[in-house]
Amino acid sequence: MIRSHHEHPVLRVVSWNIHKGVQGVGPAKRLEIHNIGHAVEQLDADLVCLQEVRFANHREARRFAHWPEQPQADFLAPEGYEPVYRTNAITRHGEHGNALLSRWPVLSHQHEDISDHRFEQRGLLHTEVQLAGRKVHALVVHLGLVPGSRERQVEQLKAYIAREIPAAEPVLVAGDFNDWGSRLTRLLARAGLHEFQGRRTPTYPSRLPLTQLDHVYARGLKPVSAMVPQGRIWRQMSDHLPLVAEFTWLD
Repeated sequence: MIRSHHEHPVLRVVSWNIHKGVQGVGPAKRLEIHNIGHAVEQLDADLVCLQEVRFANHREARRFAHWPEQPQADFLAPEGYEPVYRTNAITRHGEHGNALLSRWPVLSHQHEDISDHRFEQRGLLHTEVQLAGRKVHALVVHLGLVPGSRERQVEQLKAYIAREIPAAEPVLVAGDFNDWGSRLTRLLARAGLHEFQGRRTPTYPSRLPLTQLDHVYARGLKPVSAMVPQGRIWRQMSDHLPLVAEFTWLD
């Protein structure tokens, strides 16, 4: 559903690191994937960009009686949404990566490895979506923990966009950038990718948000708002809060 904002259609995009659908440690570890599914539905977004999404995990599936039989991207997709998932990391017990849930038809998707060193497996998910009759490119990313890695990954992201996406077509880049400052925002702005500039929208850590690690940047779309849902129920589902960003067409 495209919403109206001062008579212009609005595109709603969510970015959320869901922490593999599990919260807590040790005996207090609890399954949150069912609550996250209800939350995704309530957010009522056109595009939901997710990070740390499990494709499978055999150990967790044995531990939790209500572990979904489906991969998490398929499980989380509301009725009528198309899920797209690609693995970033293969671990001893399973694999996880990025996902996009689209209310609109998916035209194509591809994946690029953006790992910077052997200790962190990272990837970029690129999905083309036919949105209200227009093609939009949505890129979902989860950048590394090391500052130098993140800068190199942003350079790789910029090179990928230049190589794979025509200059006239709108682009969204959403994800967990793991950046506690504004350096990556400045680097992306030089490539024409901008986010909404308004009141602070800290997303991490969810229980006492101090900083915004999660962002949605756009080229060829105008950012019109950004917000983070508040309340105890949102704080308990993941170590990140979801970021809800809205955009309008430039013409």
